[in-house]
Amino acid sequence: MDDRLEAIPSAETSPHDEAPFEVDVTGYSMLPLLGRGHDRVVVRPCRTSELTVGRIVLFHLGNRWIVHRIRHRDGERFIMAGDGNYRKTERCSAQEIIGIVDSVIRSDGRRIDCTSRSWRMAERLWLALPALCRRYITAVMRRILDRKRQNKG
Repeated sequence: MDDRLEAIPSAETSPHDEAPFEVDVTGYSMLPLLGRGHDRVVVRPCRTSELTVGRIVLFHLGNRWIVHRIRHRDGERFIMAGDGNYRKTERCSAQEIIGIVDSVIRSDGRRIDCTSRSWRMAERLWLALPALCRRYITAVMRRILDRKRQNKG
């Protein structure tokens, strides 16, 4: 199963606008910080100089849009990975990056600034866990989310 966090653009906005725009998240790969089907992210266009390791970005991979974190940068090339991914990474160029995720909109309407102290702390705590530990936690979370979705439908 492909668990990359895909993004679906809002009908009212275009990724080619200069203004920030919202996208729905539809995958599991950024669990637990971003969840399947109940979060939206606000993406803003950015300069290449803002593309630093640790930032969450929206980028093109083939014909898909994906929201992942920049893990490594080598000049104009980037290695991306979801926070919940154990081993999978993707590579892209600066030209394939649409923008930086500025904030998260939860299903209850709460907006969380990705530069806030609480968000940055949650990122640090999650990423400080050993990769194998994150793998098992996200596996449990995926099962819970799948069961909830099956019970609704």
